[in-house]
Amino acid sequence: MSPRGVAIPDVRERLFAAAEQVLVREGPAGLTGRAITSEAGCAKGLLNAHFAGLDEFIAELCLDRFARTARTARELPARAGRDTVVENLVAVAHVLLDSVGPTVASLALTRPAAFLRVRQALETGAPGFAAVEEAIAAYLRAEQRLGRLAEGTDTGAVALALVGTVHHLLMTSWSGAPDQRAQAERLVALLAGAGEAAGPA
Repeated sequence: MSPRGVAIPDVRERLFAAAEQVLVREGPAGLTGRAITSEAGCAKGLLNAHFAGLDEFIAELCLDRFARTARTARELPARAGRDTVVENLVAVAHVLLDSVGPTVASLALTRPAAFLRVRQALETGAPGFAAVEEAIAAYLRAEQRLGRLAEGTDTGAVALALVGTVHHLLMTSWSGAPDQRAQAERLVALLAGAGEAAGPA
């Protein structure tokens, strides 16, 4: 536990990471301010000192994780011409599956104030699922220009299908459910495999 009056470095990230751990272990019902600060090993009032309540905290956590995932996805176009199209898309699918963003987003949907804050931020340009889709589509267009993906491939539809399916897998996961990664990999092979094979080796 941090001593009273001692500054905690990167307090937002520390609280965000703690909230993710609580969500993974206890689910949305267990996400309380007390549970978050206890997991973070800090004073119980710290969350309210930095956020105007749990709704604002959840909204900011959601937006932060969306932005983090979008930053990772934006690195994908630079991989055009390296490895294979399927391998690169599988890699980004794994990043999306490892993101807690969709889980936090579903939590925000159950809290009107948090949902409104997230929606307003996305409407004014904060990165979200649309930014991830755009990055994947940009990567696929780059592969088309290199001749590694068939010209007729609908890059926007492939990006939407991949992001939408991963979101679905995250929202419908439960103990004992089919392996998410294997399902995502099968989808990638279906979406991109034929187009990749059509291009030159």
